[in-house]
Amino acid sequence: MRKLLLAVSASLCLLVQPMVASASNLVASISISSQTMTVTQNGIVKHRWKVSTARKGYVTPLGNYRAKWASKNHRSRKYDNAPMPYAIFFHGGYAVHATYDLKRLGRPASHGCVRLHPDNAARFFSMATHNGLKNTKIIVTR
Repeated sequence: MRKLLLAVSASLCLLVQPMVASASNLVASISISSQTMTVTQNGIVKHRWKVSTARKGYVTPLGNYRAKWASKNHRSRKYDNAPMPYAIFFHGGYAVHATYDLKRLGRPASHGCVRLHPDNAARFFSMATHNGLKNTKIIVTR
């Protein structure tokens, strides 16, 4: 009887394991010092992009966050209706979003958000919304 229970338990573990693994984990790791964002999915590096984080006098908050909400065509209420396309919000009004100020990518230039090239922002937006915001982590480090 004990061997039967052990065999059934082992079989159930094998059946449940693929279901646990199917929930995709998407992680955007932003390095303020290198002004880059590395996107991993289930531990595999998918993309590494230049970003712009907060310029002098502003702050991009450090920490580990979950994506809270997404807005494909967002406009800033705080900064003169500025476009924030493909925005993934992670901490209050802070988001990862597209910028059209491409010449500044790779160096601090924002009011605190993480800015990406529009093509990269669209790709990340698609990945985050497809995989689920609850499965999307944003990690900001110095």
